[in-house]
Amino acid sequence: MVNIVLVEPEIPANTGNIARTCAVTGSRLHLIRPLGFDISDKAVRRAGLTYWSLLDLHVYDGLSDFFSQNPDPDLWLATSKGPRSYTEGEYREGCWLFFGKETAGLPAALREKYDDRCVRIPMLPVPEARCLNLSNSVAVLTYEALRQQGFPGLSAAGEMKATPTNHA
Repeated sequence: MVNIVLVEPEIPANTGNIARTCAVTGSRLHLIRPLGFDISDKAVRRAGLTYWSLLDLHVYDGLSDFFSQNPDPDLWLATSKGPRSYTEGEYREGCWLFFGKETAGLPAALREKYDDRCVRIPMLPVPEARCLNLSNSVAVLTYEALRQQGFPGLSAAGEMKATPTNHA
């Protein structure tokens, strides 16, 4: 199990994509207010998020509320300012992957407190393309964490059966 934590997400489409990633991987989604959108039942139905009911969703009234309910989590912070690649993280069962809001990332105080747990996705140093889209970043780290855990509970094969190929 992986816990995905979005700190003050602003763009509903990103959170919708992340929710779908959580639904197909069995990851928990944690949203930390303020949110830049409405997640009421009516708003979710209007947006056509048919998989929303598959989520294990938790919402908090800020970081202090989160940490009071989840003391000492095995956390990793995804940030473009991170000192090491996300592949260097050790994502154990039940780990918590933190992602910041689209316009500002994670708060500096949080990054400083957990500087040994900050990781980044390697990218070209192009100022105009500051970082990956939030939902893409969540997918990359979630699947790395699940890979390290052996993809627990996930189906490794689709409808097509693997067949030996002859490329001679």
